[in-house]
Amino acid sequence: MPRDMFGDVVDPSIKVGSHKWYTVPLSIAAHVFIFGAIIIIPLMATDVLPTPPSMMAFVASAPPPPPPPPPPPAPAVAQPKIQPVVSNPNAAPIEAPKEIKPEVSVPSVGEGVPGGVEGGVPGGVVGGVVGGLPEAPPPPPPGTPVRVGGNIKQPNKTRDVKPVYPPIAQSARVQGVVIIEATIGPDGRVKEAKVLRSIPLLDQAALDAVKQWQFTPTLLNGVPVPVIMTVTVNFTLQ
Repeated sequence: MPRDMFGDVVDPSIKVGSHKWYTVPLSIAAHVFIFGAIIIIPLMATDVLPTPPSMMAFVASAPPPPPPPPPPPAPAVAQPKIQPVVSNPNAAPIEAPKEIKPEVSVPSVGEGVPGGVEGGVPGGVVGGVVGGLPEAPPPPPPGTPVRVGGNIKQPNKTRDVKPVYPPIAQSARVQGVVIIEATIGPDGRVKEAKVLRSIPLLDQAALDAVKQWQFTPTLLNGVPVPVIMTVTVNFTLQ
C-alpha cells in the first residue's frame, strides 16, 4: 500500500535528462526570434505609422501676435511769442504819405475851439468842464484840528526845548523813546499833549518839554488851522 501511494516518488516515470541536448538552445533561439520579430517589425514599418503634424503647420494655425503699440506723440514745441511792434507816433515816417493833412492851428486867447464848452474860459482845452474846475474845499470850522498827512504838511519846529532827565530815571539807568500826540494851535504853539508810548519814569519830563515847543502855523486854503501831529522825545544816558 505505501508503495502504491509513493511509487511515483520512489520510481518516477518521467526522468530528468531524458530529452535531447539541443532542446534548450533551440527553445532559447525560438524565443529570441519571436521577441525580436515583435519589436523590430513595427519599427521597420514606418510607412504604416501616421505622419505627425509639422511644426510649421502648428505655427500657422496659431493666431498672429498683436501689433506693437504706436510710439508716443512727440512733445509739442512751444511757439516763440512775437512781441507786437509799438509804433512811435513822433517817429519819422518810412514811406511818403499819400496825402498831406492841414495842420490844426491853436486858437489864441479869446477865440473859440471846435468841440469846446460854450461859455468856457478863454484858452481852455477841449472837453473842459462847464464853469471851470471846482473850487477848493472850504476850511474846517474854526477850532477843529486836522491831522497831519496827505495835503496837510507837517509844520516846522521853530523853538526846541530839551527835556530834563529825571534823576531817579538816571539812577535806574532808564532810557528810551517817548511818543507823544500834540495838538498845535493856529499860532504854532502846543495846546495839548498826551502820551502814546509810555516810559513811566520819563513821561512827565517829555510832556513838559513838548509843551514848550513852537511850530510854524499850518495854513489850509490860506487860513491858519490847528493840527494834530505825533512827536518823539528821545532819552539817552550820557
